[in-house]
Amino acid sequence: MINTRLAGRIVLVTGGSGNIGAAISRAFAAQGARVAIHYLNQDPPAPAGTEWAHITPTAEEADELANELGNDSFAVGADLSAPDGATRLVRAVAARTGTINVLVNNAAHCETPDTIDTLTHASMERHYRVNAVAPAVLTAEVARLHHGDNPLSIINITTDAARAFPGQTGYGTSKAALEALTRSTALDLAPRGIRVNAVAPGPVQTGWMDENVLARAREIVPMGRVGEPDDIADAVVYLASHQARWVTGQILQVAGGHAL
Repeated sequence: MINTRLAGRIVLVTGGSGNIGAAISRAFAAQGARVAIHYLNQDPPAPAGTEWAHITPTAEEADELANELGNDSFAVGADLSAPDGATRLVRAVAARTGTINVLVNNAAHCETPDTIDTLTHASMERHYRVNAVAPAVLTAEVARLHHGDNPLSIINITTDAARAFPGQTGYGTSKAALEALTRSTALDLAPRGIRVNAVAPGPVQTGWMDENVLARAREIVPMGRVGEPDDIADAVVYLASHQARWVTGQILQVAGGHAL
């Protein structure tokens, strides 16, 4: 891309300091954007059994990434599972920047076990609060900030297996809801010049795959390798860029041919 026209833009990346989120934040900063790096600020901490209980970056790590990125980037904490978490996050960023040009709904909740046999009302609610409800509220709040010719692009991070995710009932179905949200909000917001798309990653190595899992993943991915966070970040930057100016309502599968 010759000129993405992202220099100087304000980008909010939820879950923006760990693994895929950090890669997305770095990719936007490389284009000259100012990145608001959201991190989980939760008290009490995550309950035992949640995947993010032991992998969620700290506030200090988010601050370190912001300093690394430059461009006056900054870290901002919020608990997106709280009823007012999404609204407070957008208002905190807007108070500091005045606007938001790109929203990347990357933060996610995933816990194990998550089978139909272990499903509870509470576990489903935890998944949907972060993976579907929070992105919806964030989209609405950011859209309310939009005015005039100020560009706004929203990118949701789903999963290439959202259509059928056996063994992860809450996670898979909440991500499918996020894909439905992508299409419906794209139609609602298109007349206002706001684009909404999604990236659906396949198996990405973010530290959770041991050698056995990696070997199995390579077998089922037609291109013969698992994804890296940068594979996802590059697709997100494309969808936010000027080159994708007439693209909206799309689910871009970035998975090496997996789950076609």
